Amino acid sequence: MGKLTFKGGIHPYEGKELAKNHPIEKYLPKGDMAYLMSQHIGAPSVPCVKKGDQVLAGQKIADAGGFVSVPLHASVSGTVKGIEKRLNATGAMIDAIIVENDQQYQEVEFTPAKLEDLTKEEILNRIKEGGVVGMGGAGFPTHVKLAPKDPSKIEYVLVNGAECEPYITSDYRRMMEEPEKVVEGLKVILKLFDSAKGYICIEDNKPDCIEKMQKLVKDIPRIEVKELMTKYPQGGERTLIYATTGREINSKMLPADVGCVVDNVETVVAVYKAVIQGRPVMDRVVTVTGDGIKEPKNFSVYTGTDMSELIDAAGGLKAKIEKIISGGPMMGFPLYDLHIPCTKTSSAFLFLEHDAVAEAQKIQTACINCGRCVGVCPGHVLPARLATLAERGDMAGFEALDGMECCECGCCSYICPAKRPLTQSIKSMRKMVLASRKKK
Repeated sequence: MGKLTFKGGIHPYEGKELAKNHPIEKYLPKGDMAYLMSQHIGAPSVPCVKKGDQVLAGQKIADAGGFVSVPLHASVSGTVKGIEKRLNATGAMIDAIIVENDQQYQEVEFTPAKLEDLTKEEILNRIKEGGVVGMGGAGFPTHVKLAPKDPSKIEYVLVNGAECEPYITSDYRRMMEEPEKVVEGLKVILKLFDSAKGYICIEDNKPDCIEKMQKLVKDIPRIEVKELMTKYPQGGERTLIYATTGREINSKMLPADVGCVVDNVETVVAVYKAVIQGRPVMDRVVTVTGDGIKEPKNFSVYTGTDMSELIDAAGGLKAKIEKIISGGPMMGFPLYDLHIPCTKTSSAFLFLEHDAVAEAQKIQTACINCGRCVGVCPGHVLPARLATLAERGDMAGFEALDGMECCECGCCSYICPAKRPLTQSIKSMRKMVLASRKKK
């Protein structure tokens, strides 16, 4: 089978050997649980419990705040202590329901179903009521993504198992240990789209995973495994679509505009649990890794768990730590507080002994016009030029040079010999452009 890819991209140090061979360990939280109301794109969830209420694991504790929103469920049993502000991974203070964990883990009664007995509308409703969102990082409500204007035009459902971000191995472990749930979740989604094929897309640095999935789907109609070349950002939505289908989208388009739906591995498993088992999103696999943690591991973590507990479960930190990141080193968020609640989109916590970004700032020089950023850019824009326009505040010039087509993957900053923060500058200007458009 040919290895599919895209034009551009980089080959950073993978770092996956630190955690990839550590099977998923179930972690039971010790302290209070904090359920952030904003764990997804769209309207925040709205609390439907109050201080003093007794809750069970799987019980809805917040309703969807609108169409582009989802409900939220308790992951443990216990007592609601109140609603307080808690810090999220991006540094914002967010309303959170605080639950005192009684350590009993009593659950509500779930209602399983058989796929053949469900209509498309019932499937979408079970996904929505299960609180399923994109769990690869973006957090877009899945029931909205799976309900395009014309479902008959969807030709491909892509399961994003590329996991191209360095260090993270949560999707890899999920596919290795529970491949059946991935396949069954894909079957659920395919029932929504009568004309679609399902592709499970995996980079070739995971040959054991590719082999396992190929054996599992070899006799299943409409499902195939696509082997991708290992390259960052192979798992980006635009690059994945192009690599597997040859179709291109831009910043003004959705995957559905080219007949595609893309969902992360963990999201597809959550779809299976919500639709077939009747279990809402209460947990996910989180990689705790990096050269700054003593025992890198993959944990099955209840949402609401304090990240500091996972540090202890992974043997604690080494003596010298310069950088902590929620997610991976390319597109993750730097943290300045260890007390961050795990959410539906928490794929990893990364601990590094050296801060490469801070070191680069010390030796930053002017652009040398080498063109390397252009060669690696998967968005086919001119990063150095766009960064200069952004630094000057030239919004019109930025838009004229297709600045909104940047996918913020970080390839240009990584490759730049002048150590310029290209991606950061472009990202800031993109936010300004979007804010300006909203005002208009």
